[in-house]
Amino acid sequence: MREIQVVAAAIIDEDGRVLAAQRGPGMSHAGLWELPGGKIEPGESPEAALAREIREELGLAVAVGAHLDTNRHAYPHIVVHLAAYRCTLVGGSMVLAEHSAVRWLAAGQLGAVTWAAADVPLLEAVRAACLTTGSGRS
Repeated sequence: MREIQVVAAAIIDEDGRVLAAQRGPGMSHAGLWELPGGKIEPGESPEAALAREIREELGLAVAVGAHLDTNRHAYPHIVVHLAAYRCTLVGGSMVLAEHSAVRWLAAGQLGAVTWAAADVPLLEAVRAACLTTGSGRS
């Protein structure tokens, strides 16, 4: 089975909310929510891949910070190694190139959306990161 390396951005704002993105109709697992990100290209560092993917998919510039957690998830036709990094928004204007919607979720709201299976095990680390920034409850 094919295996891919994927990075995900936990973009956390000053109020301790994380940006969740809903997979668009042209994507696999359309309608499910995820931490935005994408595949690491050959020769690219995870941090560079994440900054590139967020710029391409959302039109945003992020500063990539600490690694939060990694999950290995086997879908029926592919195995995804998903590494989440804490990110800070530093510029750009939101443009949804692939996703159908985005939402800012506080730590206590992470269960309000249906997450893609590979993202679910990362949510505890994301919740903890939200709670260490701002109130994490707004």
